[in-house]
Amino acid sequence: MGSQWGYDKAYLRAKHEGYRSRAAYKLMEIQKKFSIIRPTDNIVDLGAAPGSWLQVERNLTTARVLGIDLNPIAELAGVETIEGDISDPAVIALVKEKLPLVNIVLCDAAPKLSGHKSYDQARIIELNEQALAFACKVLKQGGNFAIKSFQGTDFPELYADCRKFFYSVRTCNTKSTRKGSTELYIVAKNFIGTPE
Repeated sequence: MGSQWGYDKAYLRAKHEGYRSRAAYKLMEIQKKFSIIRPTDNIVDLGAAPGSWLQVERNLTTARVLGIDLNPIAELAGVETIEGDISDPAVIALVKEKLPLVNIVLCDAAPKLSGHKSYDQARIIELNEQALAFACKVLKQGGNFAIKSFQGTDFPELYADCRKFFYSVRTCNTKSTRKGSTELYIVAKNFIGTPE
């Protein structure tokens, strides 16, 4: 992981403290700022590999933590995982079976980038929309949602979509984000619910 960017402070700190990636500090910062996770919340983490957010989540709640990714996630004590696609109805059904009550949906996923800005932006927003659709299918009323996105022409529409389903929607830049990145997080609290 560090080869493209060099071993910066956040990367080295993550290795030293036993986290699977620097992304762990982004979730800690979001939690400190927004208190998105409560101690008894069931959490579903989308695009969870390699698992650094799962490590943080496991320390923030005494309830259940479930990670989903297209790739296998190396075993973590106290964490359940599903290998599958978040847009697959069978995966959604399995989540509902495993966790009848979901308080939190988090997503730090990003597609593999091609370097073509407009194409990459479209793919990122598509993944974001899939994560939002997933959250709307499984979250309990009053639940919380946070997602990684990137600033660009399609971002305002995604932000507006989140505001349709949550009472409070904010954006957040984290200190652990690489310098020069357009990455930011949408933190959406208090799920309104969707019409049946």
